[in-house]
Amino acid sequence: MALSLSPQLGRMAVVVAAISGALVLCACGESRASGPQEQAQQGQQQGQRPGGQARLPEVRVVTVRAQSVGTHTDLPGRLAAHRVADVRPRVGGIIQKRLFKEGSYVKAGQALYQLDDAPYVAALESARAQLASAQAALAKAKADLLRYKPLVAANAISQQEYDSAVATQRSAEASVKAAHAAIKSAQINVNYSRITAPISGYIGQSYVSEGALVTAGDANKLATIQQTHPMYVNVTQSANEVMQLKQDVADGKRQLVDGAMQVGIKFENGKEYPHKGSLLFADLTVNESTGQVTLRAEIPNPDNVLLPGLYVRVGLPQGDIGNAFLVPQQAITRGKQDVALIVDEQGQMQLRMVTVGGQQGAYWIVTGGLQDGDKVIVDGTMIAGMSGAKQVQTREWTPPGAAAPAAPGANAASNAGAAPAGADAAAKPGAAAQ
Repeated sequence: MALSLSPQLGRMAVVVAAISGALVLCACGESRASGPQEQAQQGQQQGQRPGGQARLPEVRVVTVRAQSVGTHTDLPGRLAAHRVADVRPRVGGIIQKRLFKEGSYVKAGQALYQLDDAPYVAALESARAQLASAQAALAKAKADLLRYKPLVAANAISQQEYDSAVATQRSAEASVKAAHAAIKSAQINVNYSRITAPISGYIGQSYVSEGALVTAGDANKLATIQQTHPMYVNVTQSANEVMQLKQDVADGKRQLVDGAMQVGIKFENGKEYPHKGSLLFADLTVNESTGQVTLRAEIPNPDNVLLPGLYVRVGLPQGDIGNAFLVPQQAITRGKQDVALIVDEQGQMQLRMVTVGGQQGAYWIVTGGLQDGDKVIVDGTMIAGMSGAKQVQTREWTPPGAAAPAAPGANAASNAGAAPAGADAAAKPGAAAQ
């Protein structure tokens, strides 16, 4: 339904009417001063129809169709490695050799540094010697107990002597077990003298060189390994926006897509990353200092293009808006009250107050003020207004770069360079609006 003009738009209409009146008076004055032949020539030059009837001014329109429009918001994000592990020594010693190339890909368990293992090898040999001694003591204790058993039965020895032999055997058995444990511990230290990669991934620079002394529990790391396929992207969004989205979903204004929500990222130069990711979770806590919520998505990185710490723009889905219209941005005048011009069935221009609910490329998502089949003027409004004509003729608006006009009912375009499904042809070129 057409609404009344605001005071500001009313003043603009008065100015346009005044200009149009002046042009008409000038044309009348020139007609009186000229002969019939000159008037006919002027009429042809001014685009009049045969017989002196002026041609209707032409405007470019799109016929909008109600549809479900997917919305998203662009948020800042930082890339982070899927896994990060610092390489640290588990035993102390002098680094004898670095066994990897900085910046290369290493596998879990791959040797990275070799420490001087001489002290640990010596400790292992000592543990083995202790085991041999404990085994010999156990053998003697078993033999003594075997001899004492018939003697205590014949009362040849006291019960106390027999009990002492039993305790000696059990102590020898415990010593053997302790020796075995000492060997395992010594062997572990020998193995730890060869520092290996805790995870698979790309290893950075080495912070130590051959000859450096390292100790177990040292706060200084030797190197860092990062898994970069897939990658995490950490995003922050206003808590108010998150709450509004939840409210819109609860009210039925938006519908969330079932399953994992796909996200896309763009680099600072505007180039879009070809692989899509998925949203993993949204933090349940709002940052008190910023009022934002942290979200995390996972992005594949098979070609190792993405780097940890890189700043990106993340396209985050915000659900689908039902019964919405996609209108070219130049067709909507934004302000305190958004307005659009339409052509009615009589070919007359009318002003409509509209509600813009978002943006999709070069189109506004209009959620109110339009009806299915409305012809929204995209181009030619100024010429039509200055002509003073009550009616206009319409021509189909073609998006910049499009090869041919979109057919009515076509599906929505995913980019700004093509017309969406809601922007259909208004009328055949050159035909007057009915």
